This record gives sequence, C-alpha cells and structure tokens, in this order.
Amino acid sequence: MIKRMHVAVNCSDLEKSLTFYKAFFGAEPSKVKDNYAKFELDEPLLHFSLNVRPFEKNGVLNHLGFQVNDTEEVIAMGERLRANNLLTLDEMNTTCCYAVQDKVWVYDPDGNAWEIFYTKEDSEFESAGERQDMSLCCAPPSAPVAVEFTSFKKQ
Repeated sequence: MIKRMHVAVNCSDLEKSLTFYKAFFGAEPSKVKDNYAKFELDEPLLHFSLNVRPFEKNGVLNHLGFQVNDTEEVIAMGERLRANNLLTLDEMNTTCCYAVQDKVWVYDPDGNAWEIFYTKEDSEFESAGERQDMSLCCAPPSAPVAVEFTSFKKQ
C-alpha cells in the first residue's frame, strides 16, 4: 500500500535549505514555491518537503507520513486506524502544500503528527484555508487528542 515515506520539516531560509538538500539528495526538487519545496525521491523512496515556518512555535519537525497510491488506500488505512481508535482527522479533497489531496491524520503519544495521503493533482494555492493561516497547510488543523492505547489491536 505505501508508496513513499513522507517527512516534512520546517526551515527558516528556503534557498539555503534547497542548496543543502539538492547536494544531500543528489537530486532536484519536484516542486518549488516561495515558501515550500518538495523532493520525490526513488532511492530511497521518500517524499520530503520543506515548509518555511517559524521554529519557536513549531520546532523543526513539521510532520511525518506515508504517501499512498490512490484514494482507496487512504480510505482503507483510515478504516484500519479508526478500528484501532487512532484516527484523529479525515481530510478528503483538501488543498494543502500546493496540491489537492485525500488524507487522514493521527498523532502518536508524544504529539507527533502522521498523515496518510494521496496527491490527486497540483494546485497553485498552498492551502484551501485563509492565506494568512499557515497552520492549515502541511500540518493537521486540530490540536493533538489524547489516545488510549489499551484498545490497540495488532493487525
């Protein structure tokens, strides 16, 4: 089901970060905007994005996740997560990170956000929300919810 691992980090200077990651990955980014860039690597299978965000509020890690092959895989993963009382949020047909996506979100016990997503098409807009509200894009819009893990079932 999983196409690529996804890691999104915050950066303070996109140009400096692009220079570093181009050399580090030995690859060019697949998308670059004023405040965002992404690399879709085949070796290793990684969807890596840079988000220009202030560190003092959000830290360096933005979120983690997995890119999947289609909406059906997002739904299937969401159903599995929901059955294990882990699913926090469904976002279908949302605009985020300059793309239209279907996704689901969970938080681990330490509050790290994880998304499972499928990119349907590119978008000229960063987010479907207000342009000034950077929290709506590339991070779950709601605060972490405490999750009780006693009901966790291995599949």
